[in-house]
Amino acid sequence: MAYDFKKEEKQFYRPGKKPELIDIPQMQYLAVQGQGDPNQEGGEYKQDLQLLYSLAYTIKMSKKGSHQIKDYFDFVVPPLEGFWWQDSVEGIDYAYKERFNFISCIRMPEFMTDEVLAWAKKESAIKKGLDFSSVKLLTLTEGKCVQIMHHGSYDDEPATIVKMHQFIAKNDLGLDFSDQRRHHEIYLSNPQRTKLENLKTIIRLPVKDSLAS
Repeated sequence: MAYDFKKEEKQFYRPGKKPELIDIPQMQYLAVQGQGDPNQEGGEYKQDLQLLYSLAYTIKMSKKGSHQIKDYFDFVVPPLEGFWWQDSVEGIDYAYKERFNFISCIRMPEFMTDEVLAWAKKESAIKKGLDFSSVKLLTLTEGKCVQIMHHGSYDDEPATIVKMHQFIAKNDLGLDFSDQRRHHEIYLSNPQRTKLENLKTIIRLPVKDSLAS
């Protein structure tokens, strides 16, 4: 049976409606960095998603081809994730989506290496005729975070983030944004097939003890 990260590692993919503290271990991702409004038709964000999904499914379906990936095991392609930030802003300001910087990513199993990625890029380029040079293998340890399940439109996220900020303050924590620690979202729903009010999005914010330097 294919390994499903969402089912096997529920603590990372099924938070409740109330904020909770969690420690995120090292994980690796197919990742591509870009800039701009994610809602823009034909924009960089939507083009990047095509690259990520093409590579993820090429790797998953390698089991049916002649190329054998060392230590491969079958897996369900995990949900899309995104790290978001804006220059000179702590957190993000939803009023200025055109100023977004993002790293879009899809989690990969432990067998993923730079060599596997190079092979997948070559295979996908032949099939899709796209340039995959912007996609990298990202290894990241998020560490201590506060996470919550947001229900509804992405535009309603600020109200949920207020709850997270209240939880952070109540528990003597502080936000801990840096070049390695950013506003993080995991998209559990397909927005093309799901009503706005039923969308499920995990939001994570990096935190530290308030007395930590």
